[in-house]
Amino acid sequence: MAKEDLHIEYSDSELMKRVCEAENQAFNEIYKRYSQRLLYYFYRMLGSSEEMAQDFLQELFYKLIDKPYLFNPDKCFSTWIFSIAHNMCKNEYRRRTVRSNMLSSGNMCVYQSPDEKTADLNEVVQLIYDELDNLDESYKTAFILRYKEGLQIKQIGEILNLPEGTVKSRLFYTRQLLAGKLKKADELIAY
Repeated sequence: MAKEDLHIEYSDSELMKRVCEAENQAFNEIYKRYSQRLLYYFYRMLGSSEEMAQDFLQELFYKLIDKPYLFNPDKCFSTWIFSIAHNMCKNEYRRRTVRSNMLSSGNMCVYQSPDEKTADLNEVVQLIYDELDNLDESYKTAFILRYKEGLQIKQIGEILNLPEGTVKSRLFYTRQLLAGKLKKADELIAY
């Protein structure tokens, strides 16, 4: 078995210990395990901008290379790295708010429902993603972390720095909202 294949057997925590020792193959394995998941997370959280998602992914892994010692091996690596990603998104939202407050914004985004006669499955999926994008970032984040990443309520609470009950409440609200949108979309397809 080649040396680079040995990293597949290591846990994330063990790999991070090796990253701290400047072992390139350990970093490569962490990147393989998490890059696509984090790219998707950034893509959904940052307005479906592939370019911005790529930039944020690169910045996150640069931070990991620059300061790997900040990882606490007693904690879950996935919770830690998604906490960093979440904080990066929160900072971007703050920058956007400051920018939009500084500019006179007459360009309000208004939702337009698809034409009932031409709606197809792709439009329905886009409708759901649009609705998810219109939610407050904390609701969207909780939903993506739970249903895309499969994280537990406790882990999501740690990432968002929220009690488990609040996480459950946000997930319930988001599911209810999206279920209502799915029902409307189902009605569109029926025509």
